[in-house]
Amino acid sequence: MSNDIKSNATPAAPAANFLRNQIDADLAAGTYARPDLPNVITRFPPEPNGYLHIGHAKSICVNFGLARDYAGLCHMRFDDTNPEKEEQEYVDTILDSVKWLGFSWEKEVAGNKQTHLYYASDYFDKLYEMAEYLITAGHAYVDSQSAADMAANRGNFGEAGKNSPFRDRSPAESLDLFRRMKAGEFKDGEHIVRAKIDMASPNMNMRDPAIYRIRHAHHHRTGDKWCIYPMYDYTHPLSDAMENITHSICTLEFQDHRPFYDWVIERCAEGGFFKKPVPHQYEFARLNLTYIITSKRKLRQLVEEAIVDGWDDPRMPTLVGMRRRGYTPEAIQLMAERTGVTKSDGWIDYSVLEGCLREDLDPKAPRATAVLRPLKLIIDNFPEGEPVECTSPVHPHFPERGNRVFPISKELWIEQEDFMEVPSKGYFRLFPGNKVRLRYGYVVECTGCDKDADGNVIAVHCTYFADSKSGTEGSANYKVKGNIHWVSAPHALEAEVRLFDRLFTDPQPDSGGKDFKLALNPASKEVVTAYLEPGLSATMPEDVYQFERHGYFVADRVDSVKGKPVFNRVVTLKDSWGK
Repeated sequence: MSNDIKSNATPAAPAANFLRNQIDADLAAGTYARPDLPNVITRFPPEPNGYLHIGHAKSICVNFGLARDYAGLCHMRFDDTNPEKEEQEYVDTILDSVKWLGFSWEKEVAGNKQTHLYYASDYFDKLYEMAEYLITAGHAYVDSQSAADMAANRGNFGEAGKNSPFRDRSPAESLDLFRRMKAGEFKDGEHIVRAKIDMASPNMNMRDPAIYRIRHAHHHRTGDKWCIYPMYDYTHPLSDAMENITHSICTLEFQDHRPFYDWVIERCAEGGFFKKPVPHQYEFARLNLTYIITSKRKLRQLVEEAIVDGWDDPRMPTLVGMRRRGYTPEAIQLMAERTGVTKSDGWIDYSVLEGCLREDLDPKAPRATAVLRPLKLIIDNFPEGEPVECTSPVHPHFPERGNRVFPISKELWIEQEDFMEVPSKGYFRLFPGNKVRLRYGYVVECTGCDKDADGNVIAVHCTYFADSKSGTEGSANYKVKGNIHWVSAPHALEAEVRLFDRLFTDPQPDSGGKDFKLALNPASKEVVTAYLEPGLSATMPEDVYQFERHGYFVADRVDSVKGKPVFNRVVTLKDSWGK
């Protein structure tokens, strides 16, 4: 049962937004017209210190999508300047997640494949050279204050900072200290290199920001070559400039960092390191989805405290978790396009993403029958050991995909909720004396039930009408209001099914200083033993089906094995959270 069917939920023509308007203006003005480079080069620059989440997916779609739409390039770059928190494991999973989302940093030009995968650590020598230039030119100095004194002298939003007593060190003295820092003569925190800008600036990021610090730490790529590492705010703009990025697109929290971004590129351009035009930074609103958290620290807490079953738990907003849950790249791209690109923060209800997912899965997913909470139904007058074939369309809207075939027999599994000994008003399913149609099968009439010693119903009895089979002429003679799902008990595939729901009950579980753990949803995961139509034994990991009546389900990519799939509920058929 291949799921290679293409979705109908493809994004429409990209909507205009301020980023596209800016790129259009730059193209019209020839701002980045260079004979040997594309006019549009963007980048996606994560730090490899954790797993990507749905918020990163929006940035991936924006950066790679703009490069695609303008026939440009998007560089995949790791800003790996913090050796104590970064690991190769994170590099690998980030690359895998970007590929899974449908994007590539490789481009074929004249028959040659170009790979635009970069690491800030590859630039450490050049970044060090530029720092020496800034010191020599009087734009930076080595500060020897303690961390506490440095913080105290930085001031606050209502009070200007105070110059460091080491701010007027001569370039020669600072350069000597910087080289000795590099040589490993000093302990962590003993000295730091700062840009010399303005300690009275109303923008705290311009109050002599740090550009190099001492860290005697092993780096996952450069090993122990370095004991000084460049700061992110210094590395990031210079990496953009070295890579000839045109439009450096990031989220709004970096808006106040843009003046330093411009300052450091301008100073190094003055030193002959870059030619104009240089990159420009633009900020857009990050994706804020309800009912999730995206803080790396809090996500790590969920994992380390075993609140979830790992980074790829299907309830996690990590891309590895969402993939395991059954979310599709197409649905995430569709959501990214529909939520748009703006300059103002806002909240997107999680139902928007689920709606995109349903829209994507509906045309793709073959239909199947599953009984999640089984109750035995015995057709007393059905021939023993003589199953009859029933048929149903693989997909009701695509007859060309053919039919699936499954048996009906004397003993069936039905849903517990499809029987009531004493029916409530408007109940049309099984109760003593009532007739229903077994979907794709026969009409049956309920005759009673069996109970255990505690009075619980353990089996329902009925009789069937042999001339009422669906698809035969006789079926038209039976008019019933109820139509219920079933699977043949002796033929059914027994399978573990995991019913996942939202991890939190609060739409903003960690806003305003709230303890997000108080909003955990106790019903976010339920594991049941279900019975499925027998054809699903051929299911492969990551195959997706619509279990009729119940929702969309995916064969778990980790725990499913040949002949024994384990299913995760991806999403219900309808949104019930807004009700």
